[in-house]
Amino acid sequence: MYRGQSNPQIVLRPQDLVVLLRLALTPAEVPTYAALAAELGMTASEIHGGLERAVLARLARKDGAGKPLVVREALKQFVTHGACYAFPAMRGEATRGLPTGYAAPPLKDKILQPNEPPPVWPHKDGTARGMTFYPLYPTVPEAAGRNSALYELLALFDAIRGGSARERALAAELIAERLKS
Repeated sequence: MYRGQSNPQIVLRPQDLVVLLRLALTPAEVPTYAALAAELGMTASEIHGGLERAVLARLARKDGAGKPLVVREALKQFVTHGACYAFPAMRGEATRGLPTGYAAPPLKDKILQPNEPPPVWPHKDGTARGMTFYPLYPTVPEAAGRNSALYELLALFDAIRGGSARERALAAELIAERLKS
């Protein structure tokens, strides 16, 4: 029994999932923490902490040289079945921003667009007017602007955490394709 001690349980943070999804895009080339931080709009210490938590959660592992490697099957399972409960969709009012979920690629071409404002990540340079759909992490819109493949993964995840049953199923299928081992 550990009376008087704090709970040693780790908790994944939303930015950890952003980092893992980014690393899953280029499994053969692992950028430095500084390069990832610059690309994702985070600090190197946030990248380091996120990867340490991901290793403890068995969503990543370290190779012999200490480089982080995404455990793709575990990440796929977590994104499609668990992350939407850990990081539920948070919505807000009408705003200008970057389309996400069904309104963003790749779902935009596969889902009939409804006659309602699309979900958007609030952003001053946004291209669409819609309803606020808060991103996993505040720097996601900028990171998505720098990396279209990451944008697609994050938009697919938003469809899983906040879309209709059809959107969730299609997004899960597309994420599974992108995260194949």
